Amino acid sequence: MASSGRRRAILCGVIAAIAYMAGLGRPPLWEPDEGRYAEIPREMIVSGDYVTPRDDWVRYFEKPPLVYWTTAIAMKALGANEFGARLPAAIFSAGEVAITEAIAEAMFGAASGVLAAMALALSPLFFGFARFATIDPALAFFVTAGLGCYFAAARSPSFRAGAGRRWMILAAMALAFGTLTKGPVALVLGGGIGAVHLMAERRLRDIAAIPWLMLVAVGGLIVIPWFAAAAIQNPGFLSFFLVHEHLERYLSSTEHDWGPYFLFVVAIAGTWPWIYFAPAGVLAIRRDRTADTAMRQSALRFLLIWAGFVLMFFSIPRSKLGSYVLPGLPPLAILAGRGLDALRALRPEFRRQRISTLAGICAAIALGTVIAVGFAGQRLGPGLGADAIGVAIGPLIGAALALAAIRIGYGGGIAIAAIVLGTMVAFGAAMKARTDMISRNTYRNLALAIRPYLAPGCTLASYVHFEQTIPFYTRHREALVGYRGELAPFGDSADAAASFIRNDAAMAGMWGTSGGCFVLVIDRRDLARVVPILNPAPAVIGCEGKKVALYNRAAMLAHSGCKGLMLPEPPRFDEKNSSAR
Repeated sequence: MASSGRRRAILCGVIAAIAYMAGLGRPPLWEPDEGRYAEIPREMIVSGDYVTPRDDWVRYFEKPPLVYWTTAIAMKALGANEFGARLPAAIFSAGEVAITEAIAEAMFGAASGVLAAMALALSPLFFGFARFATIDPALAFFVTAGLGCYFAAARSPSFRAGAGRRWMILAAMALAFGTLTKGPVALVLGGGIGAVHLMAERRLRDIAAIPWLMLVAVGGLIVIPWFAAAAIQNPGFLSFFLVHEHLERYLSSTEHDWGPYFLFVVAIAGTWPWIYFAPAGVLAIRRDRTADTAMRQSALRFLLIWAGFVLMFFSIPRSKLGSYVLPGLPPLAILAGRGLDALRALRPEFRRQRISTLAGICAAIALGTVIAVGFAGQRLGPGLGADAIGVAIGPLIGAALALAAIRIGYGGGIAIAAIVLGTMVAFGAAMKARTDMISRNTYRNLALAIRPYLAPGCTLASYVHFEQTIPFYTRHREALVGYRGELAPFGDSADAAASFIRNDAAMAGMWGTSGGCFVLVIDRRDLARVVPILNPAPAVIGCEGKKVALYNRAAMLAHSGCKGLMLPEPPRFDEKNSSAR
């Protein structure tokens, strides 16, 4: 890539980083994912053990450690806070925007590259996860980098020597880091997409020309050290990680059971309104008649294979999450970028027709959202209902302004800017929705109310649930009463014993231990069952959402957020026979 192209890619990444980091540390961590992916690196810092990840001080091997390491670095530099926890996702996402610009520019020119970067950076799903502490943005970054390097190698005269060999080594390195991020799925995605692309190009013989020994050696130097160290320190790790966590989970897990078309819907909704321009991008590429027409047609096939492979691969298992489509968004953004570039070259009447159709679709979506909110009524609440309508109306505002600009006589650039403005309106409504949902998805205020009571040696427990943000905010181990969940696979080890309380009877015994400090986080609906077995009678020290914090001593501070809460009456005892009436 020429120096001017590198500057454009870097500039796109920097602008995206600024957008993603604005107010990044303001919202509290959401349950459960953000709490988990913040607490694990915090415990690495506290323990000094960067080989064995621990969640609530229980060995946790569902994911490899690369994102934990980067988060720990951020926390060491910036503190164990929300900004430090989310910073890696923002940086990886901004990096992916830069790489997407570079890939698109190499394929279709500078204008398409910048517009592709914009379409990716401002896709709702991508923007949301760039500001969310989880590992999927890092996986998407490394897969995108690996596939970009592969395509550059495929355009070279040979995989075996020169630039082709260097690009393949870089691709292997990127996929190896992706493996340290989320496991073998990075290799499956990168290798599978590359193989299908070579098949579509009728170049299967070139597979033999790939320097496999070099690639395996380079990838092994990155991946093997941690896997070997983790296996030595933790017997049973490899079988759990490779068989249970990946093979069995892919084939049989129903934890997030969605239908086969779920991720296709997520991909469309998560890239709206930019996905609207992707078919026009496909058409424009097919009509391209330039000196590098053959390369552009090959690029189109590669992008379609890339997006289709990701969506199909993650649609096969029943267990699905919306974040799984993130590695498949760059090719959709590149096609959208080419479509937006083509929009600028259209004659005014065709440009007006295309934007009119977009405005009509956005109007239908907005109307459907208003109707749905009306039916949902009190279940959403007035704040969230208005937020949902704002998210739906944003693209309509953008499309309407774009149509007005075209009718006045402005070109495609002003129309695109209007659509960007509408997208930002939708993002504003989405961020307000996140604030309005705080009481349903986080327990920061509750944890901060609890924290002054947690003297050394005090037990902090959670009743039949695992509130994963509470250990992070309290800096205290959370004992789970009658629940193990995702901590079960390594929950029987001796170092995990303090993270579990077997049942109600064991909890009641610890509660009444002379001189023992005990704080219990419990659902409001469970109070009637639990309070009668607690002796001495509990004091309420905090409330948030559906959760209440109980204390086995007198409360030092007036609790907040508990207006109208009445604890069940404790059992009364007959003085003669001490039996409950």
